[in-house]
Amino acid sequence: MPTTDLGTSPLVGFDLDMTLIDSRPGIKAVYDELSARTGADIDSDLVVSRLGPPVEMELGHWFPHADVPAMADLYRSLYPQIAIERITLLPGAAEAFAAVRDRGGRVAVITAKNAPDAGRHLDHLGLHADEVRGRAWRTGKADALRELGAVAYVGDHVHDMEAAVLAEIPGVAVTTGPSSPEELEAAGAVRVVTSLAEIPGVLDAVWPPRVVA
Repeated sequence: MPTTDLGTSPLVGFDLDMTLIDSRPGIKAVYDELSARTGADIDSDLVVSRLGPPVEMELGHWFPHADVPAMADLYRSLYPQIAIERITLLPGAAEAFAAVRDRGGRVAVITAKNAPDAGRHLDHLGLHADEVRGRAWRTGKADALRELGAVAYVGDHVHDMEAAVLAEIPGVAVTTGPSSPEELEAAGAVRVVTSLAEIPGVLDAVWPPRVVA
């Protein structure tokens, strides 16, 4: 894969679900509750095997098109009480944020999840992001990356890598989500790692730590 100089620009973007957090237990529990309340036969194990797209896209597999907006509202109303406590950090998440800041950089979380719930996760898990952008997917993520002046985007999904390509910045892919290494490379990832624990090493290669006198 090609190497890309990240330079000294200040901000690195991160996806949230299955990049920074293992959101499967919480999301599964919300879909199970949604199924119980509506009578819809939702396979929540299948749902959490393909996380990434906005909730409306997933709900479209289980409800008539006309019902999706209301089901999305119900899902989001249930989410804070059911999901937040069940979700944990993925290995290396805190260290990846620290590695960016050690280099004088800032961190943004850019996610398809709504921003309030993204913020709740970060607060609950003790992560601080300088910027949080929610309800962003593929081209929406690219727009946010450009607006924020991001120098790289870290994500687990092929559409995360496509967003980085559209924003004309390096995409660093982590294989903790549903996309395979081959799919991530084909989508434009300049680096593919198996864990966020490898992110400091990736940054070492292209963006040395800041020297403090």
